[in-house]
Amino acid sequence: MKIVVIGGSGRIGSKLVTILRQWGHDALAASPASGVDTITREGLAEALSDAQVVVDVANSPSFEDKLAMEFFETSGRNLLAAEAAAGVGHHVALSVVGTDRLQAMGYFRAKLAQERLIKAAGIPYSIVRATQFFEFVGAIAQESTVGATVRLSPALVQPMASDDVAAALADVTVAAPLNGTVEVAGPERIPLDELVSRFLKATRDPRAVVTDVHARYFDVELNDRTLTADNGARLGATHFQDWLDRAALQHRAA
Repeated sequence: MKIVVIGGSGRIGSKLVTILRQWGHDALAASPASGVDTITREGLAEALSDAQVVVDVANSPSFEDKLAMEFFETSGRNLLAAEAAAGVGHHVALSVVGTDRLQAMGYFRAKLAQERLIKAAGIPYSIVRATQFFEFVGAIAQESTVGATVRLSPALVQPMASDDVAAALADVTVAAPLNGTVEVAGPERIPLDELVSRFLKATRDPRAVVTDVHARYFDVELNDRTLTADNGARLGATHFQDWLDRAALQHRAA
């Protein structure tokens, strides 16, 4: 199949393109850098010509409320309209587990708006909601740092490796449209404060983690359901400690 991956040069998109090409598909990595822009529509119609499937893994360049909403709504409308004109038969999108429970943050209101556009477009679709990636644990620590301490909730999270996200997306991409949503998550649930503490220790970061049940995660107060998947979610194969051991070695070698 010809499969166009919007955001195909990013963390998940590049991994997905590699998998699809290994499977023998004609996978096009589409991004502004390659001349395909879903905001301006530049190169969009040409990229989608003869495509059977489009996978949207593009992310807003800003987490600011207004800018994120503008990105996902504009990009979503332009992309879905171009797909309809090109006769694309399957739209796949990457979203976030707990999006509907994270509506205090504008970014997640924008992701929910994107999902609603997809469901209303009339194109057969599959939405893949993934939990947070292991690769973002450092950014979570940074967001929660005040001075030399990192204040975090002990609420359970269920993060996963980006390789496992890409593998799940690939399977959904080449299958029949779900016309629904599937969740993918890590194989274990871990308290957020413990997750970050283990990461800091492994990377020899001197910051101390302070546990606070009211500590906010990007403006949201967490409970054990906020960032964990429902029963029946597809679980990734990679455990956090295995990923962390590799990440720590790379950090020390850098």
